Amino acid sequence: MWRILQHPKPDDFVIATGETHSVKEFLAEAFGYKGLDWEKYVKIDPAYLRPADVEYLCGDSSKARKLLGWEPKVGFKELVRMMVDADIKALAASGEAGKKCE
Repeated sequence: MWRILQHPKPDDFVIATGETHSVKEFLAEAFGYKGLDWEKYVKIDPAYLRPADVEYLCGDSSKARKLLGWEPKVGFKELVRMMVDADIKALAASGEAGKKCE
């Protein structure tokens, strides 16, 4: 963000790793990080599936890499684990940790 703000000409930049991952990959990594099988905890409701979505989405950050010298420093697994740790910390702070979801 700082590099974008320092750029001499206002412009739009895509910040992305150039990788693509499915929601199922995210679930597998997040639950697997804590030794859990996501399929035991997550229900897929077909009503929320979006058949009109494109099959493949991937951000192109080549402009940010070229003009700003930007590159990703956090990989997919590390990001998922950071998110899980942050959610667990927030739940513990709110007193909601350990309660069962129905």
